[in-house]
Amino acid sequence: MVAGEKQLIERIRRVAGASRDVVAGIGDDCAVLRVNPGRQLLVTTDFTIENVHFRRDWHSADWVGRRCLTRGLSDIAAMGGEPLAAFLSLAIGPDLPPKWVDRFLKGLLHLAAEFRVPLAGGDTAQSPAGLQADIVVLGTVPRGKAILRSGARPGEYIYVTGSLGGSAALLNQLKQSRRSRVAHSRQFEPQPRLGTGQWLSNHAAASAMIDVSDGLSTDLDHICHESHVGATIEAASIPRARIARLPVPLEFALHGGDDYELLFTSPRVLPAKIAGVPLSRIGRITKSRGMRLIGPDGVSRSLKPGGWQHFRRK
Repeated sequence: MVAGEKQLIERIRRVAGASRDVVAGIGDDCAVLRVNPGRQLLVTTDFTIENVHFRRDWHSADWVGRRCLTRGLSDIAAMGGEPLAAFLSLAIGPDLPPKWVDRFLKGLLHLAAEFRVPLAGGDTAQSPAGLQADIVVLGTVPRGKAILRSGARPGEYIYVTGSLGGSAALLNQLKQSRRSRVAHSRQFEPQPRLGTGQWLSNHAAASAMIDVSDGLSTDLDHICHESHVGATIEAASIPRARIARLPVPLEFALHGGDDYELLFTSPRVLPAKIAGVPLSRIGRITKSRGMRLIGPDGVSRSLKPGGWQHFRRK
């Protein structure tokens, strides 16, 4: 069982570090942050819930911690923003070993240090069982430069960073295998694309953007819905992750989640890499509503969102 709340907060405070943008952080009722003039504030929040987003017998604690913060940082990246500070609310069950919590925090704070994002506060509580974590990330973006989901226009190109389907393919292996923790290949460690998002914002290169957390088909549908447009994408152009040198099945690349790549539209032809991250042009925005997929056989078919959706009826 985890030690008392005061001891837990002190442990988090001791390893959280400091930042010039945090005037006052852990230890007060509120954090005090410094925000530069001429910039707007971005705020995002994401849950990480045991047996919904992860399983302890499948996922290592440091991976869960890293993924927890990745979800927030990826949202900031999708707006073209720069992270300012993170806040973690942590509800811990009596069955959760202290070493597991320490490794969770280690994974989260390792990623925070990588991107120089201070953990500036949060909350702790006891949960009936397991772990529930809520990450809040604040970021900033130059005034009027946030990249929304609603800016896509007919005729624009559709791009995606990196590769898709790796996390879904590994999760599928876990479901079909009696082994545990297959899903911890460093090849598919969550990686927020902050540098790419900021480049796109600074160069006014993206008209609409979202991160691929729920699956390409579902997240592209979000852009189409908010922009009142349709889309056509080509199966052959979708960058599929590889496992043992073989590309993952197309279904995983289309509908798998937890990739945290950036999906965006642009009126311009862009370079093959941005901020060191590969870029693939996968289709075009259309005036007519609905999504279409041009298959490997060249036939165009209707594409329905098939990624993750909470509260979906089975």
